Amino acid sequence: MRHLLSALLLALPLAAWAQITTLTEADAVHRGLARPDLDDLETGSVESARADVLAAGMLPNPTLGYSRDQYRGNLESTEETWQLSQTFDVSGRRGLRREAAEVRVEASYAGNNLRRSELAAEIRRRFHETLFKQEAVRVTETWTQRFTRIERIVEKLARAGEASGYDRRRLTRERQTAEARLSNEKADLDRASERLAALVGNSGKTAESVTGVLPPNSPPPLEDALPRLDRRPDLQVLSRRAEAADLEGRAAARGWVPDVTLGIGPKRIDNGITQENATVFAVTIPLPVFDRQQAGEKRAAAEALNARGELSFARARAEGDLRGLHRQVERLVAASADYRTRAVGESAELLRIAEAAYQGGESTLLELLDAYRGALEAEMTALDLEWKARQARIDYDLLTGSVTE
Repeated sequence: MRHLLSALLLALPLAAWAQITTLTEADAVHRGLARPDLDDLETGSVESARADVLAAGMLPNPTLGYSRDQYRGNLESTEETWQLSQTFDVSGRRGLRREAAEVRVEASYAGNNLRRSELAAEIRRRFHETLFKQEAVRVTETWTQRFTRIERIVEKLARAGEASGYDRRRLTRERQTAEARLSNEKADLDRASERLAALVGNSGKTAESVTGVLPPNSPPPLEDALPRLDRRPDLQVLSRRAEAADLEGRAAARGWVPDVTLGIGPKRIDNGITQENATVFAVTIPLPVFDRQQAGEKRAAAEALNARGELSFARARAEGDLRGLHRQVERLVAASADYRTRAVGESAELLRIAEAAYQGGESTLLELLDAYRGALEAEMTALDLEWKARQARIDYDLLTGSVTE
């Protein structure tokens, strides 16, 4: 029984360790984009556009007519006619409208690509936000753990009569501040983790720790990225909208060509003495005197003009954003690397000097605590710079159509 209990006690930490899984950026993006509800959303938008293609190319239904005329005179005469009629498009409008609908299907695909790109960028933001908060917790925990070392120093000095009661009370308050800050950082981490879990389809399940590198690499040369702007999904959507409007305008411009309706059917004449059978042919052509689809032509031209205007404006704005983000990413990447090398890299030596000075009676506890807070702030400033650089890089990748580096 004791051996069984020992085995169970040893298994508990292992079970807890087995539940902790790590998530990489690539895994998060893959899982987020593989969600079934996203597939349903994309399929629904495409199928709706394809239904418009089917409707635009559909022939009008034929009509079946029946008439019966009865005449009264010397002899009672009756005429009965059955006629099957069908309208035909001789102008080609139906083909142009079907082609416009097919272009809108392409726009729907481009819209789905845009949705995927934006979702991938959002997942990357949440992933690196979680990584940032995770690192902030680690740094804050290191800060709180340093109080164990300070307490040993203060106790040693107290036994020698060189530490005052004020030092002990001041140390207690500093520890409480550290614990409160650690609790706040952990709360931020919990929120960031849940927001990421909701995007990757893991909401309500065991939390996953993320693994990766917070600071991004420098972006490629700007000249390599500018040509990729035209492949942006949002610009492709506007381009397809303008193309579809042009086709609609061409179809409306043929409004002066009327549709032709042909009819055929049997006719029977009964005058009470004899019966005669005949075949009736009918041709119906509406006269485009007033309505030649002028309004539809103007509307299509306006829609094409609007789409091209939006496309030009969006292209110019995207280029400006790209140039600005390229400079921002380069500057932040360089600044974060320089700060971590120079400011954070010197923290260990500064702490060693501050501890030696306090133990030697050359400085006060407040000066030692100030050195510890300075080391913490240096780490947090470095993380903040790296997080801002990462955010700018994600926005840059979204503009250039990249999911990951």
